[in-house]
Amino acid sequence: MDWLTIQRGTAPLIVAFPHGGTDLAGCGFGSEWLARRDTDWWIDEVYDFARDMGATLVATDISRSVIDANRDPSGASLYPGMATTGLCPETTFDGEPLIPAPLAEGEIAHRRETWHAPYHAALAAEMERLRSIYPRVVLYDAHSIRSRVPRLFPGELPLFNIGTNDGRSCAPELEAAVATVCAASGESHVVNGRFKGGWTTRHHGDPARGIHAVQMELAMRGYLAEPAEPTAENWPPRPDPRRLAHLQPILKRVLSACLAFAGE
Repeated sequence: MDWLTIQRGTAPLIVAFPHGGTDLAGCGFGSEWLARRDTDWWIDEVYDFARDMGATLVATDISRSVIDANRDPSGASLYPGMATTGLCPETTFDGEPLIPAPLAEGEIAHRRETWHAPYHAALAAEMERLRSIYPRVVLYDAHSIRSRVPRLFPGELPLFNIGTNDGRSCAPELEAAVATVCAASGESHVVNGRFKGGWTTRHHGDPARGIHAVQMELAMRGYLAEPAEPTAENWPPRPDPRRLAHLQPILKRVLSACLAFAGE
């Protein structure tokens, strides 16, 4: 599966990247730029230090506009009553149409079986591999998003958005450890705010079995200069080295807290 990258580590930590891919897999979109605009841009570069910490990295190259690996495979909304995007999104975050008409059920099933199921099977296999060594394993689901998306949330998003499915996907000690690092940074943060964790966190997190899942949604201003209005000419900007130099040590402390919790 050349669209799936697994870099195996030996520490009790998996860092997952379900939304960093830009491959549209030959699927038809009205605008390829719009189809890629909501990518978690450069997220693997933001966490490029994680491999040196012994973490296992799992990433898909397939764009979230083809199929969203962090959505319920049934198509059920993870945020009932709130604006969101679906398993095979029909619109962008801002509500612009991506496809001229809804996909047929057969096409959705094909995409689910081709990309969504294998991605989560790979995550599950890596968790089981590490659980055979350690009593506790942390699954850290790494995301980023524009700081302002009025259709999804009002105002400016906190820099660090920690999701644990309202405390169900991990032990309270882990949630507190991650939040403490973010609070100590002096930057804005929230726990189980607008983003409580998607399918990855909710499906795989099982503290009783020693699997503790946390989602981190970063506001992109933490590592790049966001334009007031993203256009095909200005989006996405490359990461800003100065911002990265501030952000990455904080994230490294976050992952160190995850490792300390896991008992490495």
